[in-house]
Amino acid sequence: MYFEIDSGIRENEELTMLREQTHKFAAEVIRPAAKELDQMEPRKVAQKDSPYFDVMKQMKKMGYHRMQVLKEHGGLELTPDEIHIINEELGWGSVGLTTAIGVDSIPLAMASLAGSPELIEEVVRPWMEDTEGKYHGCWPVMEEAHGSDYVIGMSYPYPEEFGNKGFVTADRDGDGWVINGAKSYWTSSAPCANYAFLIVNLPPHRSIADIGGCIVPLTLPGVTQGPPIDKLGLRDDPQGELAFDNVRIPAHYMLLAEPVFGRFATKGVISSTSCGMACMFTGLARAAFEEALKYTRERVQGGRPLIEHDVVKLKLSDMFLKVETARYFTRVVLRHVSERSRALTFDQSTAHALSAQVYATNIAYEVAHQSRQLHGANGLTKDYLIEKLYRDATAGLMEDGANEALSLEAAYSFLEEGRYTTE
Repeated sequence: MYFEIDSGIRENEELTMLREQTHKFAAEVIRPAAKELDQMEPRKVAQKDSPYFDVMKQMKKMGYHRMQVLKEHGGLELTPDEIHIINEELGWGSVGLTTAIGVDSIPLAMASLAGSPELIEEVVRPWMEDTEGKYHGCWPVMEEAHGSDYVIGMSYPYPEEFGNKGFVTADRDGDGWVINGAKSYWTSSAPCANYAFLIVNLPPHRSIADIGGCIVPLTLPGVTQGPPIDKLGLRDDPQGELAFDNVRIPAHYMLLAEPVFGRFATKGVISSTSCGMACMFTGLARAAFEEALKYTRERVQGGRPLIEHDVVKLKLSDMFLKVETARYFTRVVLRHVSERSRALTFDQSTAHALSAQVYATNIAYEVAHQSRQLHGANGLTKDYLIEKLYRDATAGLMEDGANEALSLEAAYSFLEEGRYTTE
């Protein structure tokens, strides 16, 4: 465990207990299951007898899917500091399973914020009360020909220059909407989910900026869930394709029905998810640092433990610096984004949110790489946790868009939002 330098948090008994409780859950439940899932065939990870579903059930019982939902809808409405503590500790356990509970909460959070009373009664309240894992959500955004450009399209002044529209379309039909198209096999938790907050392309279908969002039960006729893909990292969170063939949803399931509003709202969602990713990968960075500390104390080289060599101390100091700066930067950004999200003003600094994700995922990769190097050849074997952490950190460099694209969108955002001036 780390030393908390913020006395307001360190001396708060409730926050201290929360950190200890969540760390215990991450160590005893998440990490062992993640290690087992990491070694399984992808198709077996998504089967009903998989440890994946047992962990999801236990996380539901802990209420992790209700963290950001308003109390009036049955949520916990936790403070930003509480959310940061939980996501860092769960990310320390495994980013893969933490991503799974994170995307699970997106349809729920969006429905609670923008849904009609009818939708809240149909979906939100039973989801809130679910402690058996009956409800499982995902957030399909990316498509075969659309990845990071979906992110850049939020602020890019001429999105039609991308040359094509979004392939998953939603069109009005009577008293509902009809959805067609496919989301790529990078959709987290898609093989296991039964609900989605689906990003769609709305009429007039001119560009990817004609964006909307809707709740889609994945049990509807016309929905096809593809098998889990075999991938390098985050193997404990299955990813797969979703296809929609004339899938009909009622009108009140369409939460973002106007492209202009959808564009602003999507920036808000991306800002929130970027904060979540930033917290999780701060936890991964800390886990990699702790593995380096443990290994260098045990491994003897040159007649003494590695940690007694000054060159190793320098590497550990650099890793410590990176982990600590990631924690405090991401915490402050989360406070800001949470405040603006709950006010429904959509005036959060998207540039800071995206930068927090880029910074934390870069740091996680750098620290995992340094830790693996300190492990020597042992760091290449599955006998040591750092091997998995390094693969997971690599995947983090392209979560919700490549870091280069997120950085470019951050630049567009701070220029567009006027967050910096030369006066």
